[in-house]
Amino acid sequence: MNKILSAMCRILLPAVVIILTACNASQKEEKLQEHVFVVNIVHDPQKLKEYLDYHQHIWPEVEAGFKKAGYRKITLYRYEYLLVMAIAVPAGADLGQMGKTAESYDKRCAEWNRLMDGYQTGVPGTGQQEKWVEATPFYRFIKE
Repeated sequence: MNKILSAMCRILLPAVVIILTACNASQKEEKLQEHVFVVNIVHDPQKLKEYLDYHQHIWPEVEAGFKKAGYRKITLYRYEYLLVMAIAVPAGADLGQMGKTAESYDKRCAEWNRLMDGYQTGVPGTGQQEKWVEATPFYRFIKE
C-alpha cells in the first residue's frame, strides 16, 4: 500500500505543481497599455539642472503614490529641454483618476507636482494652460 501511495505521489505531485504554476502565471499576465507624453522644461540651464537633480532623488512619498495609483512603469527621457514620459498602466485604466489617486496619497505628492510644474512649459501647439500632452502613436513594429 505504501509503495502505491509513494508511486502516486511521485506522479501526481509534479502534475499539481505544474498546474498551480501555470494558474499563477496566467493570473500575473496583465494587459498593459503604454501612454507617451511630452513637455518642455523652461529654457534655462539652471532650471534644467535643478529639475534633473530632483529626479535623481525623487521623494519616496511620490513613488509610493505611483504604486498606490496602479502605475506599472514610468520612464522619463530627455533631449535637451524636451522631456518624454512613457507610462505603462493596466489596459483601460483612467489616467485622470490615477493621477488624482497618486497626488492624494500624501501631501508631499501634491507638493512635488506643484514644484515640478514650475519647471515645465508646453510644447509648441499646446494651449496656454497645457503642459504635458499625450503623443499619438502612428507606427509600431512588434515581432511576434
